[in-house]
Amino acid sequence: MLPGISTEQLRSRLNRMVADGLLTRQRYREVPPRVDYELTERSRDLMPVLGALARWGYEWTWGPPREGEEVNIGAILRLAPGLLTPSAALEGTVDCIVLANGERPERFYRLRAGGGRAGITESVADDEADARVAGTVTGWVHALGPDSDMTELDFSGDRQLAETLLSGFAGNAGRTRTVAAA
Repeated sequence: MLPGISTEQLRSRLNRMVADGLLTRQRYREVPPRVDYELTERSRDLMPVLGALARWGYEWTWGPPREGEEVNIGAILRLAPGLLTPSAALEGTVDCIVLANGERPERFYRLRAGGGRAGITESVADDEADARVAGTVTGWVHALGPDSDMTELDFSGDRQLAETLLSGFAGNAGRTRTVAAA
């Protein structure tokens, strides 16, 4: 569900991206019907371009949200493969949990570091992650912003791994940052 786009528009755009070789489509015979889309290697090659655009945004446009403006934390976290360049020695998974109204989980994201690359998936948090980080949208905005203030986030598990990965977002204002090993 995306605000401002009809189901038919979304379906049409996704089908075009499949036809262009940017996505693969997997349909499941379930009730209700379910379709999963995944990036192809061709589309993953765009991650450095998206990362460069995100770095430009960090350097030139990052600021406190304006009145009535919403910040999509998932959109920022999804840029991890283009923004973060972890050291080859850094390995592990961090579940990032965005809390609605500061209480119940709204969205779950899993950051992965390994082999000098970063990845992200949207998933349900579980006990398999090396670390878990939870916070409100405001807490995440402060943590992922240029000042990297993580005091409003709750950490469990390998805090050093989580802080190392998350600090890579804030460190991208105008430059590529290599995240050190934890």
